[in-house]
Amino acid sequence: MQCREKCGACCIAPSISSLQKPAGVRCQHLTDALRCGIFNQPERPQACANFQAEQDFCGNSAQEALQILELLERSTR
Repeated sequence: MQCREKCGACCIAPSISSLQKPAGVRCQHLTDALRCGIFNQPERPQACANFQAEQDFCGNSAQEALQILELLERSTR
């Protein structure tokens, strides 16, 4: 599955400890186009690089992706 245009759920829902980003807060590197501003940069966290868009995580829409990822984040706390 390819990353969905104008989604950004994976940059909002999960916490990203290496960036000190809490869950549910927009990542400081998420652009207005809802893309990672450091996608191909060495400072991109390994946790972000490891995430792969998949139907189970991303659902059928950006809203569904956000709901799924928020649920996963809460269940893994």
